[in-house]
Amino acid sequence: MRIFRSWQDLPADARGASVALGNFDGVHRGHARVVAAAHAARPDAPLAVLTFEPHPREHFRPDDPPFRLTLSAERADALAALGVQAIYELPFDHAFSLMTAEAFVSEVLHRGLGARHLACGVDFAFGHRRGGGTSFLGGRAEMLGIGLTLVPALTDGEGPLSSTRIRRYLQDGYPERAAAELGRPWAIRGTVAHGDKRGRTIGFPTANVPLGRHLEPARGVYAVTIRLPDGTVRDGVANIGRRPTVNEGPESRLEVNLFDYAGDLYGAEISVALIAYIRPEQKFAGLDVLKAQIAADAAEARRLLGRA
Repeated sequence: MRIFRSWQDLPADARGASVALGNFDGVHRGHARVVAAAHAARPDAPLAVLTFEPHPREHFRPDDPPFRLTLSAERADALAALGVQAIYELPFDHAFSLMTAEAFVSEVLHRGLGARHLACGVDFAFGHRRGGGTSFLGGRAEMLGIGLTLVPALTDGEGPLSSTRIRRYLQDGYPERAAAELGRPWAIRGTVAHGDKRGRTIGFPTANVPLGRHLEPARGVYAVTIRLPDGTVRDGVANIGRRPTVNEGPESRLEVNLFDYAGDLYGAEISVALIAYIRPEQKFAGLDVLKAQIAADAAEARRLLGRA
């Protein structure tokens, strides 16, 4: 996997790919179909994705609450798992937002990337004020000798599968429904930071991971799996919220207790996958009650993860 953050002056072996286009937030099963279509159309060409960082919505609406399902590193790993060999992760800033649809096709896709084929969803829009759609893209691509595959949305009884729908499942406390649409459990990746170390005093040390730009799912307790920097995966129990019993703060945080683990994770990057929602966040009468509830939560998480 190679990641390029410009379309200009690319090495020769980074040009001439079959390119899937989109934001790919979450890299869900619908996104996987777009990637597969890019490969199927030109299996002889390298398989690449063109996407943006930050997400355009973050640029245009910076005061919105965080909503991302996958940040850059997690998205790259998910795309690599689909066989993507290169990502063109273009910086989405003010100057880029002013680029016309025509310039995007001629300068970025044609002259910059030398794309042989394109694949995108039927609702893909691009250029200044989303001035270009798939009809425009198809016409210009044909003139430039670039193929195009339009991929219909993956649908079920609830309608089109989308990142928006997955976000709603997570905010409503249904990580298993999100996982079914993602094709894998949803995970928060981040660097373990120092907390107040209160968990140690009650026998449940935790790794604290800021949510950062990730979507905040339903607050409460989850059964989780944790991927460590060496690639090993451990089971655990996590709380997402403001900890109303001990020290309610202005921002939610992710606190993870890894079962049967005594290592030092401060400063390490870990990925925490939400497997099942156990209960909502609540305030308890004191630390003894909280400690008893955490023990019960851990037992339930072990059961849900098959370790009872």
